Amino acid sequence: MSLVELIAQADERGLAASGLACLDRCVPLLGGDDLVLRPLWASLADGSDWSAGLEKARGSLGTGAEAGGQADEAGTLARRMLDAAPESQEAGGVRLWADACSVASLQIHRLLDPAEDAAPSVDTRREGGTEGMSPLVAAELRRQVTVLELLAGHGAAGLRRALDVSTEGRRVLRAVVSRRARGLG
Repeated sequence: MSLVELIAQADERGLAASGLACLDRCVPLLGGDDLVLRPLWASLADGSDWSAGLEKARGSLGTGAEAGGQADEAGTLARRMLDAAPESQEAGGVRLWADACSVASLQIHRLLDPAEDAAPSVDTRREGGTEGMSPLVAAELRRQVTVLELLAGHGAAGLRRALDVSTEGRRVLRAVVSRRARGLG
């Protein structure tokens, strides 16, 4: 199933986890530590309101426009994901947000990947086209699919594993950002 189809079939928790996981993987672009979004993950797990945790995260994370060039554009996209997060986890708003986060996160990975991605846009990737995909984009696409499959297959019990997938992706992106800052790629 394509990523677009998985998002279309996801329930509220799956959509919220999908959007949150995309944002979580991009936290290094906003200067955040690894725990800044944990209260939001906890809210997903227990079904509580996440608006207070969201407001705190918005206040503690940077603007995302600090490095210049492609990293600056990537940071701006990451900040937009955070700013666009809905105050509640209701289906309508969270569906639009999860879809936008998916696109933004793939675009961020595409911007930061030193390898060329042959697709004309990330929409090709989301719809299942994988030919000529750059490694960083391919890994992000796999992570997005995995998060949605975990939530679809395991419900709330899949959140822990979805967080693990997100943590792995955050470490990868942090390394890419660090490498670029040192001028190594």
